[in-house]
Amino acid sequence: MSTPRKRDQDKERSAPSYARAGVDLDRDEGFLDQIKEIGRSTFRTEVLTSIGGFAGLFKAPERYKEPIFVAGADGVGTKLKLAALLGRYDTVGIDCVAMVVNDLVVQGAEPLVFLDYLAMGELDEEIAAEALRGVAEGCRRAGCALLGGETASMPGFYPKNELELVGFGVGVVERDRVIDGSSIGEGDVLLGMSSNGIHSNGFSLVRQLVDQAVAAGKFELRDAPPELNTSLAAALLSPTRIYVKPILSLLRDFTLHGIAHITGGGFEGNIPRILPNGVRARIDPSSWRQPPIFGFLQKHGEISDAEMRRIFNCGIGMVLITPEEHADDILERLSAMGERTYRIGVIERKAEADPPLLFTRASPGGNR
Repeated sequence: MSTPRKRDQDKERSAPSYARAGVDLDRDEGFLDQIKEIGRSTFRTEVLTSIGGFAGLFKAPERYKEPIFVAGADGVGTKLKLAALLGRYDTVGIDCVAMVVNDLVVQGAEPLVFLDYLAMGELDEEIAAEALRGVAEGCRRAGCALLGGETASMPGFYPKNELELVGFGVGVVERDRVIDGSSIGEGDVLLGMSSNGIHSNGFSLVRQLVDQAVAAGKFELRDAPPELNTSLAAALLSPTRIYVKPILSLLRDFTLHGIAHITGGGFEGNIPRILPNGVRARIDPSSWRQPPIFGFLQKHGEISDAEMRRIFNCGIGMVLITPEEHADDILERLSAMGERTYRIGVIERKAEADPPLLFTRASPGGNR
């Protein structure tokens, strides 16, 4: 039998039966006003509609003569489990955007619009708003508009305070400026743009290592191990870097034959995707500084160097492949923009039986 208080609450709801099943339509619709305000901060002049319609409208930029639209989708993955455990959701919103827009810019595309999908077992407005503010921040960093999305309440599907967060993006590039790796050739130089940590890949292993170490009493998530110079939690939740603006700046003035976003699969899973037949990349793993979190994980997980490079970005979030004559000027430009970038390797001729990647130490003075 329902109590008087319960009956009063039901009278205030337009769909009390659905609310008792776990989906409060009035609350969810009220949350839309917050989403509209969050999204509005990302709008570009080409946005024609507000958030809340059946779909978002965006006017194609007029400066493109023969536009090719580039689309992608990605999610944050099991890093969300760590965010829920720590009760911090702002950085994963940035991750959600970064994983998509970084994939767009490797084709030479300017990201235009972004859509998100956020789902919880029961909508927690505070958690959802924190995550979506992170999404909006990611969109501002990338220069794209948060045009809309979906916020879903799914009772019984997700544990309390946990969420799913997925993003979809569309960008544009001139047909004759598409970057697909086909022009990569012998003698080209590989430049590595630094990451600020793990980004959003490899967290199934990370969580296993951390869980085992915490259970063994080695450390706690909120501890600040001396080798990290910050808390372990902060190092793990550091958001994925967004490389869109510096790369678009380079594309206006320099030739890039190929770009690889170092995500799931590490170096071996991503650089070969853009290499044409007949060439391979020789990389010097001593040519850049890794963020301390990688050494920390490698030590506690007893992971080999080869496996680290197969799973994680190991300190390089984006690889640019450019003719030798542009390399120094690109390094100088990126340095002026505050981007730490390294000369990490070279493209060389490959025999049919050779692997597409070779990790060796360069001769003294060969890298910087």
